[in-house]
Amino acid sequence: MAAPLLQLRDIRLTFGGAPLLDGAELIVAPGDRVALVGRNGSGKSTLLKIAAGLVEADSGERFADSGATIRYLPQEPDLSGFSTVLDYVRDGLAPGDDGHRALYLLNELGLTGAESPHALSGGEQRRAALARVLAPEPDILLLDEPTNHLDLPAIEWLERELNSMRSALLLISHDRRFLEKLSRAVVWLDRGRTRRMERGFAQFETWRDEVLAEEEVERHKLDRQIAREEDWLRYGVTARRKRNQGRLARLNDLRQQRRDQRRAGGAAEMSAAEAQGSGTKVIEAKNVSKSFGDKQIVRDANTRILRGDRVAIVGPNGAGKTTLLNLLTGRLQPDSGDIAIGANVQLAWLDQQRALLDDDLSVADTLTGGGSDTLAVGGVTRHVAGYLKEFLFAPEQIRQKVRALSGGERGRLLLARAFARPSNLLVLDEPTNDLDLETLDVLQEALAAYDGTVLIVSHDRDFLDRVATSILMAEGDGRFTDYAGGYSDMVAQRGQGVAAKAVPKQAAAPKAASAPAAPRTAARKLSFKDKHALETLPAKIAALEAEIAALEAKLADPALYSRDPKAFAAAGARLEAARSEHEAAEHQWLELELLREELGA
Repeated sequence: MAAPLLQLRDIRLTFGGAPLLDGAELIVAPGDRVALVGRNGSGKSTLLKIAAGLVEADSGERFADSGATIRYLPQEPDLSGFSTVLDYVRDGLAPGDDGHRALYLLNELGLTGAESPHALSGGEQRRAALARVLAPEPDILLLDEPTNHLDLPAIEWLERELNSMRSALLLISHDRRFLEKLSRAVVWLDRGRTRRMERGFAQFETWRDEVLAEEEVERHKLDRQIAREEDWLRYGVTARRKRNQGRLARLNDLRQQRRDQRRAGGAAEMSAAEAQGSGTKVIEAKNVSKSFGDKQIVRDANTRILRGDRVAIVGPNGAGKTTLLNLLTGRLQPDSGDIAIGANVQLAWLDQQRALLDDDLSVADTLTGGGSDTLAVGGVTRHVAGYLKEFLFAPEQIRQKVRALSGGERGRLLLARAFARPSNLLVLDEPTNDLDLETLDVLQEALAAYDGTVLIVSHDRDFLDRVATSILMAEGDGRFTDYAGGYSDMVAQRGQGVAAKAVPKQAAAPKAASAPAAPRTAARKLSFKDKHALETLPAKIAALEAEIAALEAKLADPALYSRDPKAFAAAGARLEAARSEHEAAEHQWLELELLREELGA
């Protein structure tokens, strides 16, 4: 196995009370694709900053190969001090790097490079920061929530770009589909410590649940052992003889072990307070259009939303999704057409921009309106502390000002507020932003149990597949089409996913040599060699997958290196080669399959 490019050993860091990092470990080797996962507040971003050399731990070691280039993408990029976006991106290049690649990446991400950094939206700042860290094609990419503020075309482009690069990846993301497509290993940061699984994120949640179940069994065994020793202490000792002091000391050690154990944090327990049921027809739109000035945003939209539907509005940024949402809920009046909202509809809204939160209010006052420690949830009076506990807020946070909350905590507070209000129509505008994976699971379960109707705008493909019963797809030119099912169902019916909106690009933008090849334009027939490869490649890919799994299992044996260093090195080298062969075979098969479809062969 190749020597690591980056390694963290026994990293410890404390902020205030309990340690944030308590012996965390991390290894990034050439070609690694590692997902760093954990709950909000577990220290993922801090560990990534330590890996980038931006934060110093209280103790532990950081090793980085002196010849390796490392680029770090923060959650909040700082573009100040640059006159144009292109200047900002090129400032991240090292001597000898391809300067044309910076412009190519900006154009691919919908920017020209001539923009002023001060005039960029949050999504445009994220795109510029991505171009800056991708342009040098570094040895290691450290990415903190790279899909934040990106629309679906940009997310899918980023997946393709990262898959085409040779850089090692260490990434944090709440986007399950993104992690599944890019990761080959997972580092789980939990209660200050790290565990590593040499499989992709698709296997993580099963593995995590097995680890937690084993912990619970061990905790039960320890409790029983303590009970036996306490029974001996009460009833089995007639005199404090010297020979019994060892057993007494052992009991004290067991008690200390139990005190030192940190249980996994509890799960959020969300449920939406439901109002009296609405009528069968919740919203009906007929030939609805809306323009702003000369720009038509929605054109002749038609849809009928019935009680119990979960409708997702999907499309690239700027396609009119939020405008359509505002039209359907009565916040905006159409220029033409009719919108009918059914009887007894009571709406609760989760806003994308978190604009409903007042930074100067406390967490409790945000829910109660101030002057009370209780609130009504579904007609039942609840103490605010007990209700907030269900959304993973600690007692000491109840009087904290909203401005002190993290993005994930703000998201959970808005969910708590929206779910406390009786409703039979929930409107969720980007509800997954900043939520950790476990909270997303609970949100999905709460929506599944909700008897009312749900309207969603989201770029999270996995969330849409799990929640949506139909998709309103922005087809371009202000037109929207209904598709049954979730996001994947829409892609299957439509034949393609979400395409990016056309943006102005510099005509003379050169394309880097490392850019993906242009799509085929000249038709050709499948040769005998191509047909043979199409038939044989699936078996080759399957054999390589089996070999990779066997090698990963072999290398997972902690005693292998000490027992047989040569075998360990040989297995590591073969694993790296097998992964490269597998990637090449998959790429070849995909190209040939696309060509076969184009030719109708």
